[in-house]
This record gives sequence, structure tokens and C-alpha cells, in this order.
Amino acid sequence: MRRMKEFVGVMMLLSTWFMSMKGEEIKSSTTQGCDFPAIFNFGDSNSDTGTMASAFYPEISPYGETFFKEPVGRASDGRLIIDFIAKHLGFPYLSAYINSIGTSYRNGANFAAGSSTIMRQNRTYFDGGSPFTLEIQTQQFNQFKTRTAKFFTSGRKSSYTKQFPRPEEFGKAIYTFDIGQNDIASAISNGDKEHFQVLASQIVQYFSNQVQLLHGLGARTFWIHNTGPIGCLPVSLPIHNSNANNTQNGYLDQNGCVKYQNEMAIIFNKKLKDIVIKLRELFNDASLIYVDIFSAKYHLISHAKKEGFVEPQHICCGYHKDGYHLYCGNTSKIKGKEIFAGSCIDPSKYISWDGVHYTEASNHWIATQIINGSFSDPPIPITHSCKRTH
Repeated sequence: MRRMKEFVGVMMLLSTWFMSMKGEEIKSSTTQGCDFPAIFNFGDSNSDTGTMASAFYPEISPYGETFFKEPVGRASDGRLIIDFIAKHLGFPYLSAYINSIGTSYRNGANFAAGSSTIMRQNRTYFDGGSPFTLEIQTQQFNQFKTRTAKFFTSGRKSSYTKQFPRPEEFGKAIYTFDIGQNDIASAISNGDKEHFQVLASQIVQYFSNQVQLLHGLGARTFWIHNTGPIGCLPVSLPIHNSNANNTQNGYLDQNGCVKYQNEMAIIFNKKLKDIVIKLRELFNDASLIYVDIFSAKYHLISHAKKEGFVEPQHICCGYHKDGYHLYCGNTSKIKGKEIFAGSCIDPSKYISWDGVHYTEASNHWIATQIINGSFSDPPIPITHSCKRTH
């Protein structure tokens, strides 16, 4: 536990120092160090821009209300971190790979899917799982790359060439990752915390295998997010989770986050960073940037009021009163009265949108902190994250 306190303390000091060196707004880059022609994203609901909504049930209101003014398959009231990254790099917002209606993939595609994991899970969509594990996402990319190449090599001009990246652009693209949180959540729900050191090693090895596969397919620039402080998600806290045990000594930290869950995230992140370092040694022709999302999010949670937000354990969308908890966008009868779990008056004041996912305002805040490289190893801004050949 002492190591956890020391870690958090160091992270907070570093985060404060980083804050003093950065501006507050994201500005579209006009002179990029790397001429990325496309972006390909892999992940879970933190960066899903429509996969699960296209594959299964569509998202419902009030999701998307702040920016898009309607549900668009994002688990937020508006834009996600990946949306702000795409904007900063000069790209349109990424469309989900399986979104077949009116979609252009000229500047890349998004393979991320809500509830996805790195490792295979023995759960279905109806059990809260996702069929789109990381290995499925990379195979979808493989198919995307192979099939789109035919539009440029068929020997005849095709109208489809305007909608897809050229074959030579795949090697120049940036490949972004934000996945692993659901693997940790699964270990928590399965009671695997005592054996998590071994399990985490297996998870990051699976991750490494997929990165190696993508490298074999021509990927050279990798922007890899670690996982956030899962123990700080409001749904993990006793006030919103009747199954949470708050009787253990030292159960919560100074920010009200569940200590052991964050410790599991830290274990995973340490092993992920180690595997990224090994991949750098294996592929000296590639750039692999490790981004400390944990520290960025934890800093925001630790300084919520200072940054203009309400208490971080508060949830914008959902019904949480008198021991009743209704998930965002759902309707149910409570004490004989029909209740709709709608959103708060001003989502921009909240860090948490629905208890699991972040609001557009907090996604914007986090994206602002990471794109200039302050939370990256090596400390390189995303616009300069490609491998230098000179």
C-alpha cells in the first residue's frame, strides 16, 4: 500500500509540473513534424466511434447530446479523446470500420469496440462482453488493408479510390491504441486480484503479439495509451455500488478511489510499458510511444474543482437516489413512478458522463494534456511521433 501512495504522490507532482508547461486549448496543427496521411485506432468504449452501435443495438439518448446533438455510437455526451486527437492531426472524426452507411475511410478507420478486451473472454454481448477483441480488430484491419489495395491495383480506375487510403499510406499512418481496462475489470469481477501479476503478463503478451502483427503489415508509428484509474470510476465506488465493500482498512484513497483496483491498473501499466520497451528493441525501424493516461486522468480527478469540475464521484447521466441506480438513458418504475435516467443540466461541469465513461469536457481536458508529449515516453508530441530516418 505504501508503494501505491508513493506512486500516486510522484504522479501528482509530475502532473502538476506538466500542467505548468502546457497551454489549455487544443489547436489544429498547421505545421506537422510527421505527414500522417491516416490514423487507425484500436480499443474499447473509450475510443469506440460507432462499432457496437452499428453491430448491435444503436446508442440511445441522451448520448451525444452535447456536440453531435444526437446519439452517434460514442459512450459520452459528445466527443472522445480519439476525436480530439484526429482533429489535432487534421483528420475528420474517425468512422467505425463496420459502419457501412455513407462512410469515407480516406484518412483512416476505427476498429475500437465497446467492452472489448485484449484477451479472449468467455462472454457474449448479452453478458456485457464484445466479440471484437484486439486480435479481431487487427484482423479486420488486415482485411481492410488487403481489400482496399485491390482498388488501386486492379488496372482500371475505380471511384472507390477517393474513399480509401492508398497502399503506400498505410506505412506512413499513425496507429493508436486504448485498450486493457476491460481486461482488468474482468479480473476484478472474477476475483483474480491475487494472481493478477501473472495474468497481467499474459495480457500484455497478447497485446505485443498484435502489435507485431501490425508491424508485419507495415505499421511503423504506434501511439499506445496505458489504462486509466479504474478504481476512480464512480460505478466502482460504494455510493453507487451496493456490492462494494467499504469496511476494509484503507479501502479508498484520498480521492475516494478504490485502492486495490487502481493498484491492478498500475501493475498492468508497468508491464505494458516494459513490453513497449522490448518492442522498441525488436523493431528499430518503428516508433512506439507509451502514453500515461493513468496519470493524466488521476490528476484531473485529484484537482477536479480547481479545473472547474464538480466532485469526481458525481455522475452526469443516470438516476442515483435512495439506493436506486438506473443506467444512463434507461427508463424504469421506481416506487410506482416511471423514471427516465436523463442527463444533468450542464455536462461540461462533470468528469464522469455515465459512471463508466467520461464527458466530452473531461475528454477534451485529457486530450489537451497528452497530445504535446508531456505524458509520453519518450516525451514526443503526437505530431512528431513518427520514426526519424535522418
